[in-house]
Amino acid sequence: MCKCKQKRSVRIILILFFLLITTLLPKGGYAEMDAKAILTAADQARGNVAGIQWIIQLESTENGHTQSRTLQLKARGRNSLATFLAPARVKGRMLLMLARNMWFVKPGLRKPVPISPRQKLSGGAANGDIASTNYAGDYEAHYVSDDLSGGAECYLFNLLSNNRKATYDRIRYWISKDQNVGVKAEFYTVSGKLLKTALFEYDNILHTGAEERPFVSKMVITDALIPENITAMTYSDVLVKEIPDSAFNLNLLRR
Repeated sequence: MCKCKQKRSVRIILILFFLLITTLLPKGGYAEMDAKAILTAADQARGNVAGIQWIIQLESTENGHTQSRTLQLKARGRNSLATFLAPARVKGRMLLMLARNMWFVKPGLRKPVPISPRQKLSGGAANGDIASTNYAGDYEAHYVSDDLSGGAECYLFNLLSNNRKATYDRIRYWISKDQNVGVKAEFYTVSGKLLKTALFEYDNILHTGAEERPFVSKMVITDALIPENITAMTYSDVLVKEIPDSAFNLNLLRR
């Protein structure tokens, strides 16, 4: 076979290979399948940045009873510190998360108590729900399809926990295409039982130098079994700032 025919054959094979690959990809191409990058961007809109603090007003209604909590959050990457500001009976209590480990610190308590991010905090909110989000690190993401949520065009991912300390075993997560923020989440047990659903709003703006990004302003959690049980977390006073190492030093928090 002459060289020109060989080159022609190679080109044909390459074209056929390219056509095969593109037919196997979901609509929108490979960019939509870069789950890690998409999740990382969505995590940033929920606190996983270089240094940030904000206030959470948590209000939960459970079995007809409503209670409120006010917390200050300081976060830097995967580390976060939640300090209770109100009501008076819980003021000064703290929840510290370092990577995947979490502790409860209380004034007068001699030693910090190791706790799980899965433990209930208030109403439908778990301890891990108030920390900075790290879905990109705690879950393996599998693209399901393009979908709509609240009128927004979204990527729908199935997230499977890759460690036992993740707040949930499995999450179905809708991330808007235009803003790269999570707009809806369904939380499941390992057996596939739906626990609760969360909807997110992004009316806050995160100022990082010359860049502005949307930042979460509200998370509303609805119980899957009792829809009347609703927990709302409202985020305010968002401030990008340097958070020192001492803020996450467990020994210092014990004093």
